[in-house]
Amino acid sequence: MPEYLSTAPTRGTRDFLPAEMSVRTQVFGHLYDVIERYGFQRYDGPILEPAEIYELKSGQEIADQQLYTLTDKGGRRLALRPEMTPTVARIIAGTAKSLQFPVRWYSHPNCHRYEKPQRGRVREHWQINVDIFGSESANTEIEIFEVIHDMMAELGASKDMFEIRANDRNLLASALTDIVGVTAAQLPEVFALVDRWEKYPKDKLAASAEEIGLADKQFEKLSETLSSGQALLDELPDAVKDASNLVQVLKTSAAGLIRFDPMIVRGLAYYTSTVFEVFDTSPENRRALFGGGAYSDLAGMFTAQQIPGIGFGMGDVTLMDFLTTHGLAPEPRREVDVVVVPVTEELSDAARAVAGKLRKAGLRTSTPLELRKLGKELARADKAGALAVVIVGQEDWDAGNVTVRSLATRDQQQVALDSAADVISALL
Repeated sequence: MPEYLSTAPTRGTRDFLPAEMSVRTQVFGHLYDVIERYGFQRYDGPILEPAEIYELKSGQEIADQQLYTLTDKGGRRLALRPEMTPTVARIIAGTAKSLQFPVRWYSHPNCHRYEKPQRGRVREHWQINVDIFGSESANTEIEIFEVIHDMMAELGASKDMFEIRANDRNLLASALTDIVGVTAAQLPEVFALVDRWEKYPKDKLAASAEEIGLADKQFEKLSETLSSGQALLDELPDAVKDASNLVQVLKTSAAGLIRFDPMIVRGLAYYTSTVFEVFDTSPENRRALFGGGAYSDLAGMFTAQQIPGIGFGMGDVTLMDFLTTHGLAPEPRREVDVVVVPVTEELSDAARAVAGKLRKAGLRTSTPLELRKLGKELARADKAGALAVVIVGQEDWDAGNVTVRSLATRDQQQVALDSAADVISALL
């Protein structure tokens, strides 16, 4: 017996058959439309980048545990991109002189991370990235939150199905140092602890806090601080709040788009102030769907020019889980709208001519590649989801006509070739 290679995709990657690809295409098409209505322009970049740009900017977890690296034949150490932000930082830095800031850009790359495959996490995913570069105005944050709400609404989500929970790392740093008594040296580890706060039981969090050097009273104060919500702002210095764009957003009509949450930190190293995550509110899928934040110096490792920005990345895995949970995933599109069937092989050229006219009219149309009996062709067209069949017979063709058959009602009518597209469109 010959030994065949496995037909399964590499662990952590996925195959998308036509039905699933149809759903994905519809979903992403809706999202592109929303994003572009705001004036965002699409860009792309290479899947391979120098490994050091991720090691410098993406955070320790990605750099040390999740990065796919290789050394090419020229001795260059490269990585498969785990995310898009370092790439766009490089692109922005390289083209900054030709750009009119602020700019609105978006992309939809596939990314790779060596993670343990589980619900919501795979090793290859697609992520829609939406960013505004070159402005530190609070209006950029409002627009990003508006874009998210409009994207979710376009997919059919009501406001009670999700929420944006937002924080400012500078506000949290002030709370940790001024209220909890965390030292400057302890801040990075406490930030990491806060990022795990809702994922671990209290005893494990307390043990981690003790390892960091926090006293029991400090741990209890930390717990109290993180659960205080927007009331925490009343305890922070005015100077810290005045410098926060997020606080300014909370004073506007856009405050209803978000909920202030001191527990939101996000682990990526380039976020410097506002950070946020979008959560599914369903008890069946109560988890973070995607998130983002603001960075004061996006391109600092490429240029001396300081380029701030804010944005988010929406991954396809958690998005599809959300749509499935709430019954919002669209049905796959049918294979074709109409099938043109010649009665004999000699009429194949005529059938192709009819199909060409229908395609020009915007109808998705196919013809048999291997002609079989009419009954079998009708059955195949029905299985493909076609709603109509055009039958090309010799006498009809000689008279400039074709027969249009509805697969829904089984009714058929003889029509002039030039009016076939209109008749079929009415059936659809």
